[in-house]
Amino acid sequence: MSEGILSGRVGVVFGVANKRSIAWAIAQAWVAAGARLIFNYQGERVRGNVEELAAACGPDTPVAQCDVSRDDEIAGFFDFVRSSAGRVDLLLHSVAFAPREALEGRFIDTTRQAFAVAHDISAYSLVAVSRAAAPLMTDGGSIVTLSYYGAEKVVPHYNVMGVAKASLEASVRYLAHDLGPQRIRVNAISAGPVNTLAARGISGFMEMYKHYEAHAPLRRNVTLEEVGQTGLFLASDGGAGITGQTIYVDSGYSVMGM
Repeated sequence: MSEGILSGRVGVVFGVANKRSIAWAIAQAWVAAGARLIFNYQGERVRGNVEELAAACGPDTPVAQCDVSRDDEIAGFFDFVRSSAGRVDLLLHSVAFAPREALEGRFIDTTRQAFAVAHDISAYSLVAVSRAAAPLMTDGGSIVTLSYYGAEKVVPHYNVMGVAKASLEASVRYLAHDLGPQRIRVNAISAGPVNTLAARGISGFMEMYKHYEAHAPLRRNVTLEEVGQTGLFLASDGGAGITGQTIYVDSGYSVMGM
């Protein structure tokens, strides 16, 4: 039973997009376990959708704007968090972006601008929000981000996002070292392909999805709920001894050589 294991804890969630997102699955698991959440939205275009999802977590769930590419908005967001809750125990980072054209064709054709944008939004943003959250994690805490196997192996069409995710995973390790003395744990979940809106933006995604199903040891793809439960584990006292790690939730696909 997970009910109540996060009771009294405050979590900040970056990157919830819709009900089919991994971030939402983790957020739901945290709420079901008793956590109180605060959500960000990037801009007015997505504000209504995030507010609707936040309301499903409780009628008074706070929501505020934060574009993670802007240091001033990050600072303003955590001022809002401080005034709303006073502290932070949990942080979920589910933020990634690369221009669509960079996820097609060859990696070698990635432009300098696309490379910079992908790394800024997908990797550096974890560093930036962790730095802002750490002073509010006065009783320790857990930071969880989302990666993918393309950080370790070549996945056709994942291209610059794979390189950015490799940077993200390295950042997890360095942040774990820096924040460990404050009893703040930092980990990544590397989920197998999940049929989300973001994933469908990757060229050839459905072929990848079917390939995993056929070749993973469990002979199936993972579910959003399974990834959500892993996010809950890492946030809970059950994961108290785990930091700096990338946890694969992929039906075992990553252990296969062929």
